[in-house]
Amino acid sequence: MCKVFNTIGCLNYIQYHLNNHNIDEFNSINELINFQRDYHFTQQQIISNHTRLIEQEKITLEKDIVQLNDTISTKIIELQERLKERLNNLDQQTKNLPLTHSKIIPTLIDYYKNLIICIKILFAHLTFYSKLFIELRPKRLLSEKQDRSKYIHLNFQDAVKQSGLSELQELKRKKGIIENLNSSIYGAIGEHKVEKVLKKLSEDYILINDFTCSFQPPIYNRKENDIIKSVQIDHLLISPSGIFIIETKNWSEHSIANLDLRSPVQQVKRTNFALFKLLAGEIAMSNFNFKKHHWGDRKIPIRNIVVFINNSPIEEFQFVKILSLTKLLPYIEYFTPSFTLNETQIIADYLLNISDKREQSSLIV
Repeated sequence: MCKVFNTIGCLNYIQYHLNNHNIDEFNSINELINFQRDYHFTQQQIISNHTRLIEQEKITLEKDIVQLNDTISTKIIELQERLKERLNNLDQQTKNLPLTHSKIIPTLIDYYKNLIICIKILFAHLTFYSKLFIELRPKRLLSEKQDRSKYIHLNFQDAVKQSGLSELQELKRKKGIIENLNSSIYGAIGEHKVEKVLKKLSEDYILINDFTCSFQPPIYNRKENDIIKSVQIDHLLISPSGIFIIETKNWSEHSIANLDLRSPVQQVKRTNFALFKLLAGEIAMSNFNFKKHHWGDRKIPIRNIVVFINNSPIEEFQFVKILSLTKLLPYIEYFTPSFTLNETQIIADYLLNISDKREQSSLIV
């Protein structure tokens, strides 16, 4: 099996956008596809779950209301009994007071005692209502539960919608984000198929997925009047017969005819020019420890391939080979090796070294 570096690019792109939107429950492309397929079922499942929750809440409220009514009635009776007992005690103290004297001092004393008892009676009433207020705080809770129970009975469906609103909104948000990734999802499927085929090559081959490289200063293509600041390609295959630039497209016929989509032919040619300039410069400076040839500097062949997974154009293009998946390996293996294994590794190490380092996805196809 050939040596493979990096995760395929579409997976990295998908992972980045999912993380950026705080979506982390998906582990594979199949799970993303199944999420979209099962969206309406999941939506109905959420509504069903919250319908059961509101039904259960309704039953619980009815039980709580009965219990609170009983508790409140019991508390009132207990407080009334205590007040009655206290008042009877004070009334008995009043009756036990001695008869009024004709002398002024004893009369004042009796009056004072009577006043004290009256104050205690008044205080007993105040204490009763104070304790009643404290002890009957559940009455406010009872009122809230009665209001909620009434609302559920009169507006059951609205209660269900309110209960499941945040969950349904989050589901809809995820759906919108994942739908925007559909082209990358199907791109990942195509890239995975190409990677799977390329892995069948021997260990003499080295595959770099999602090759991305930035240039400072930029590379100028005078013929195309193109300033190349960076390149990105789905697969870069380094082999004893040279380098294969491979771009994968899992496009429909409509996408192939869409003028707004970037031309994969131009993309691979652009990457080819940039790599040719870089590699030619390294060879000219003798930075590669290649076996010398008495005729001059050796060339590293760079070949351009666009692999179409399903539909493909019927046209042929200059300097770019259009292939189906089944024809990819025979085309690559057709070319005669011109580099040793050590020289192939030198080229791969150089390209890996200049490539931009990107966070790798944990998603699988």
